[in-house]
Amino acid sequence: MNFQPLGHRVLVERIEEPTTTASGIIIPDNAKEKPLSGVVRAISKKVEDKGLVSVEDKVVFGKYSGTEISIGGKEYLVLETKDVLGVIK
Repeated sequence: MNFQPLGHRVLVERIEEPTTTASGIIIPDNAKEKPLSGVVRAISKKVEDKGLVSVEDKVVFGKYSGTEISIGGKEYLVLETKDVLGVIK
């Protein structure tokens, strides 16, 4: 990937939620909310030095956090580390 976040930022790829419920009901796209968790794909040098998160960590973030960007046809989210609520182990 040719993207390097700057400052205290990380690049996150959202984890897609299932499109059906446990009982088999299909959820239409317009009724789904955007996922609030994702996988870290790139981190800035400052974040790497502090050791807050690392690449491939699963993280949870705020609903209205970050800036959406598209790289190579994929959608990503650029977040500041203060918007990352936690790491899923």
